[in-house]
Amino acid sequence: MPRGPRGGESRSPPAGRSRAGPQRYRGRSSIRAGGGGGAGSAMGLGGGGAELLFPPLLLFFLLLLLCLVLLLLGCSRPLALRRGRGQVGYLPGYLPGYLPGYQATPSRSPWSGPRRPPGALPPPFPNGWYRLLDSAQLPRGAVRGLALLGEHLAVFRSQDGQAHVLDAHCPHLGANLAAGGRVRGGCIECPFHGWQFRGEDGKCTRIPYAGKVPDFARVRVWPSCEVNGMVLVWYHCQGLDPTWAVPEQREITSEEWVFRGQTEHLVDVHIQEIPENAADTAHLAFLHGPAILGGSDLRYTRSRLWDFMKHMWKAEWQPEPEPNAHCSRLLLQHSATIFGKRLSLMDLTVSARQVGPGLVYLIFEHAFLGRGIILQTVTPLEPLLQSVIHKIYYQKNIPAIVPKFILRAECVQFERDITIWNNKEYLSKPLLVREDSGIQRHRRWFSQFYSEGSATAPAREEGLDW
Repeated sequence: MPRGPRGGESRSPPAGRSRAGPQRYRGRSSIRAGGGGGAGSAMGLGGGGAELLFPPLLLFFLLLLLCLVLLLLGCSRPLALRRGRGQVGYLPGYLPGYLPGYQATPSRSPWSGPRRPPGALPPPFPNGWYRLLDSAQLPRGAVRGLALLGEHLAVFRSQDGQAHVLDAHCPHLGANLAAGGRVRGGCIECPFHGWQFRGEDGKCTRIPYAGKVPDFARVRVWPSCEVNGMVLVWYHCQGLDPTWAVPEQREITSEEWVFRGQTEHLVDVHIQEIPENAADTAHLAFLHGPAILGGSDLRYTRSRLWDFMKHMWKAEWQPEPEPNAHCSRLLLQHSATIFGKRLSLMDLTVSARQVGPGLVYLIFEHAFLGRGIILQTVTPLEPLLQSVIHKIYYQKNIPAIVPKFILRAECVQFERDITIWNNKEYLSKPLLVREDSGIQRHRRWFSQFYSEGSATAPAREEGLDW
């Protein structure tokens, strides 16, 4: 007789309930879960799949949103690109002044100065206005020391907000006013003995330990101005006063156009070679015709990989008449073709106005991408070393990515020129053809920035006459 689990007796199910009851109950549960039949099973699988797919889709959209936010933040910030000396413009294995095969690395200085044949160079520093620094780099009470144009300068902003440029060395015992000097009202104080020099006229106004200040105690003051967010200095080899003013760009002053970025390059070349490019219209098709996708390394710019795209240029250079004879203008029409078909989106009109030897105003106009300007400044640090800065300002209502792309494209094209400049020799009597007549016209125009006193670079006097 079968035995139960405890008492040894077999237990019968309650009346009205069979042994299969629990089985039937479990069956109903599974049917309900499945929604009934094959259709229910499909619905069950579909619901489970959605639950499995929803987190990956949500994660994807969150990542996409994050990328868009980062892209917008990156585009809203001004572009800042700075190329050090030797970082661009020299081909690997061919750096003048070094052994063949020398490779520049971050830990090795790639270039100590131009040692190629310089040719019969023009005077080193033409007369004109040159950029010193940005206005934002000189807050009230700040002092900056600069070495350029064969001079050492001290630039400071007095407490009333006026910027002043003086010779850097104190006439007392030669201390550098910018190396520890402090602003005292409208004066700069020498860090050595506390002599104070007025920014307006350079006159010494105070000697802490002297009963009287000599009338002749003063330091040289350089003519300066502050225009378009920059502090500029006037250089003339004979010390003459400015003969023309730096034009103010109304859209920059009124903040109708906003700053969108800048690039900075150091170029091993005489300053005259850089603006002369404007009159050399023949080089545009050959050097700047290949697509910017090919980069600035001249070994690869004409690669077949990027041959499907071409830049087309129409250019005309002319000097301006009086009273703006110190200016010239380049009118440039740019277009691009892809697989031989013109891309109207890339049509661009550029008016480049050269103002003196060191300033260029490049105004861009596009059919529906608006207007803007690139300010190019060229400042000679040495006879064969130029600091070139491009600053772009553009309409507020245009997305920042547009002017940043324009500046990037201009940077690629400019670095192609740098490779030529860094490795070329200046020829005072070049071999020209009729189509190169603009180069000679430009040289005649540019000669106005030289004078008899700037015929040769300043020579150091040797001797022991102390």
